[in-house]
Amino acid sequence: MRWEPEIMRNISTAGRKRQQGAALVIGLLLLMVLTLLAVSGMNSASLEFVMAGNEQYRSNAFQTAETGIEQAISQGVLNPANATENLNGAVTADDTWAATVTAQLGGVPLPAMWGSSWNSFSTYHFVVVSTGNSVRSARAINTQGLAVISPWDPTVQNDPNLADNRLR
Repeated sequence: MRWEPEIMRNISTAGRKRQQGAALVIGLLLLMVLTLLAVSGMNSASLEFVMAGNEQYRSNAFQTAETGIEQAISQGVLNPANATENLNGAVTADDTWAATVTAQLGGVPLPAMWGSSWNSFSTYHFVVVSTGNSVRSARAINTQGLAVISPWDPTVQNDPNLADNRLR
């Protein structure tokens, strides 16, 4: 019975001699694959972080352009006698806007809804183009059309189809 442990010892020694470091090579290959996956994941996360920041800057530029439109309306620069009005402003130190208000139809009013009680009013049409700038060259250009209802203007002709064509 003494010969069995000796045989077992010879078999295990022969198996070790045949391996010759294959486990080390396979382990290193697996570590390399895991490292590549980790680096790839970090690059992907960094790219998504930059993309989210760029989206925020784009949103800031859009909101800044909207501020330009609101400022043009609130400052009352909707004057049909002026062909174009320019406004500039800054929301923050980095976000700026520039708005241009242009009177449409050469500033001539249009009658509002012929044939109804509204024909005693006129409308003036304007276009506001506002450009918002944010950091990282983010830019948004917003356009808003406006119609301002005003009292009837005698320069606008009455509707010839109405029974009462008297000027009021």
